[in-house]
Amino acid sequence: MRKLILSLTCLCGLLCANHLSAQRAYKVSVGFYNLENLFDTINNENNDEDYLPEGANAWTEERYMQKLSNMATVISQLAGGKAPDILGLCELENRHVLEDLTTHPAIAHLGYRIVHFDSPDRRGIDVALLYRPSVFKLVDANTHAVNIPGEPQIKTRDVLEVNGTILGESFHFMVAHWPSRAGGEQVSLKRRMAAAEVMRRVVDSLQTADPAGKAILMGDLNDDPISPSLTEGLRSYNKESELSGDWDLFNVMAKLHRSGYGTLAYRDVWNLFDNLIVTNNLLQENSKGLRVQLDKATGAYGRIYNAPFLTQSTGHYKGYPLRTMSNGQFQNGYSDHYPVYLYLVKEAK
Repeated sequence: MRKLILSLTCLCGLLCANHLSAQRAYKVSVGFYNLENLFDTINNENNDEDYLPEGANAWTEERYMQKLSNMATVISQLAGGKAPDILGLCELENRHVLEDLTTHPAIAHLGYRIVHFDSPDRRGIDVALLYRPSVFKLVDANTHAVNIPGEPQIKTRDVLEVNGTILGESFHFMVAHWPSRAGGEQVSLKRRMAAAEVMRRVVDSLQTADPAGKAILMGDLNDDPISPSLTEGLRSYNKESELSGDWDLFNVMAKLHRSGYGTLAYRDVWNLFDNLIVTNNLLQENSKGLRVQLDKATGAYGRIYNAPFLTQSTGHYKGYPLRTMSNGQFQNGYSDHYPVYLYLVKEAK
């Protein structure tokens, strides 16, 4: 009788464990990564002179192939070493480099599909989205131009909009690379405000057209979660207590920023420019669909991948992200930004 009770107890424990694991049966990873000047070696019509074999960076085929290998390695290590199911990218020259990247042996088996449009940026750097078609079902994609009031000569990156479904739920992704802080943070703020207002208009349009849908905005916004371009222009919130409607925007990186974390460093000051922003309906605990998973270690929904191999270990820039080029010298590094990511989870029926 004792053996029977023990057997039943073990069986019950096994069934309970299986049930608990099934509660997180669906898990989707979403990330963003600034590739820091992923250029090929071909002389194109854009201003890519520095990234040619005879250019300032002596950008040879060997260096290009090493850069691809480094980028593919990082992507393969993201999201617990499984690579993101959906990945937004910026600072890439064209579709050609994306094709070379996604067919690299380190990530070719993932079967990434590419969503990319050429932007009017004078250097020719674009944004893009990679996705696994087994996870995300693409419906359509388009771009939204960012025009700077009073500065028509400034050509910046378009905002990428990608629409589709995950597990039958309607999802909208937006990828952006807002204008830099060239000339100073305050002087250049109006340019990022213009980009923020474009994204805000797209969000409003999507909400009207698809109120039951969910959205994730991502990008190198060249501003922190607390900057006016995000809190006023985009109207994103940094605390859950401030949210009300399903389509209110919440910055999942805000708590990490408040805790002192950053994704890039400049003159010994850390910033968190790589933002992930989600609609409020992705935070609701009682949701029967996909929602963002909290990282219990940090208490934040967003995550930064700042592994030691991505970090400068010596010299004046010790502790900074290990970049590809520094002061004109090839370092064989990765990027001046750390990648960021989040998890979407759904309880099994």
